[in-house]
Amino acid sequence: MANCLTLKKSNCKSCFRCVRKCPVKAIRFSGNQAHIIGNECILCGNCVVQCPQNAKEIADGIEKVRVLLQSGDPVVVSLAPSFVANYGGIGIESMRRAIKKLGFYDVEETAIGATIVKREYERLIKEEERDIIITSCCHSVNLLIQKRFPECLEYLADVMSPMQAHCSNIKKRIPNVKTVFIGPCVAKKDEAEYYEGIVDAVLTFEELDKMLGEAYITLEQESDSSEDSRARFFPTTGGVLKTMAQDAPGYTYLAVDGVENCMTALKDIASGKIHKCFIEMSACIGSCIGGPVMNRSGKPLVSDYMKIASYAGARDFDVAQPDAAELKKNFSAIEHKLPMPSESEIMSVLRQMGKFKPEDELNCGTCGYNSCRDKAIAIIQGKAEISMCLPFLKDKAESFSDTIVKNTPNALIVLNENLEVQQINNAARKIMNIRAASDVLGEPVVRILDPTLFAQVKMSGRNIRNRRTYLAEYQKYVEQTVVYDADSRMLIGIMRDITDEVEAQEKKESISRQTVEVADKVVEKQMRIVQEIASLLGETAAETKIALTKLKESIGDE
Repeated sequence: MANCLTLKKSNCKSCFRCVRKCPVKAIRFSGNQAHIIGNECILCGNCVVQCPQNAKEIADGIEKVRVLLQSGDPVVVSLAPSFVANYGGIGIESMRRAIKKLGFYDVEETAIGATIVKREYERLIKEEERDIIITSCCHSVNLLIQKRFPECLEYLADVMSPMQAHCSNIKKRIPNVKTVFIGPCVAKKDEAEYYEGIVDAVLTFEELDKMLGEAYITLEQESDSSEDSRARFFPTTGGVLKTMAQDAPGYTYLAVDGVENCMTALKDIASGKIHKCFIEMSACIGSCIGGPVMNRSGKPLVSDYMKIASYAGARDFDVAQPDAAELKKNFSAIEHKLPMPSESEIMSVLRQMGKFKPEDELNCGTCGYNSCRDKAIAIIQGKAEISMCLPFLKDKAESFSDTIVKNTPNALIVLNENLEVQQINNAARKIMNIRAASDVLGEPVVRILDPTLFAQVKMSGRNIRNRRTYLAEYQKYVEQTVVYDADSRMLIGIMRDITDEVEAQEKKESISRQTVEVADKVVEKQMRIVQEIASLLGETAAETKIALTKLKESIGDE
């Protein structure tokens, strides 16, 4: 398979939208990046359309076309009939003039090839009397059958697509010509490369717009008409049938669009429920006018159909019908299946995903897979990761956060902007003597706590941190922090019980005061004793002095 789809890894954000929208689950995730599984992809282009980050890109064919234009050989465009819907109000003559200014030799409508193909379909029904015929115009449908429903290959019309039939017709008419198909399809790039020598290059309408823009070429608003253009209906749902006679006896003619609907029909065919039926199958809803690069800003299928209907004629193009052998196209099965894991392997992965019983399997589809079992199988096959399960991640995150909240020694209480309790942990319930969280959840916080700090933070937008508060009703001292979370519009209160610390501090201060008081009394008593001793010593010294003086005087008299 050609590498028609590429991935810009830097853009992939692991949203899993591409997996959800991929009808065949041909995308695997590894290292939080999406990877397209080439041998399973049917190139429907859904992932390109659905990716919100533009991480999926269609391979650019402009450079290859420019090389063809510089080769010196005539290069003719086969323009898909859906151009009428993509470029409203612009006919084939206006398109031809603009495209030829880029250096192309000529521009023709792929609807010419569609006329050839529908005639071959009518021949298959009448001459070969086949039981079931599935149209082979859509390469994505062909790949779907080749890869996922090989048992239905015998019913796939072994006929060229209109693109191939037209380009073959051009090469028969113009010597040394090179052909370039322009349309709304990703898969046509792969078809052109796989079946070599028929279509030399493929451009999307977006790539054509880019080339015209770079050359400053403007499409002229000019329509035209032709009665010999009934095959212009081909890009619409039922458009192939609209060009056919539908008169084979006992035959049922029906159109199926959308990959999911095609798969349902193919299952019915494989089961043997359907017979004598001609089925027009298109991978895109609305057929080609709903293609992945068709009106990328939206899918106005009704108005687009009206544009096609007003432009298409009532008769077939006048084109020579080649021999049936020249239109032959062979299809073979493309092996893609990974080995199916055992039931024990599936159950083991389900348990890792937290799915222990059937009721645990939500089958919500957020991972992109239809059921938890499908997801488990994809994990074993290396296409998915356990972390792609949103309920699993949510439960894991909640379990982790709940473990922290429940076991932290700090009291936590969460309020909404109406100051109503949204969450409260065990530590907070213990401080406030609350029997069960259910007793206060949803209730105004004023029932259990002074809301002043919460109201201040809500009004000012400024957080309060480590504010010492005395909860008189609970006789508790706490360090209170109140934080406002703008994203969740919640107020978070964190309280650290410091009652023991405060009481210990108060006890220490009391002991200190008592010690000081005792010391003061001891000092006072000691000072009194000293003073008394000093007083006694002072009286004795005075008496001694008097006695000695008298003794001295008596000795002197003698």
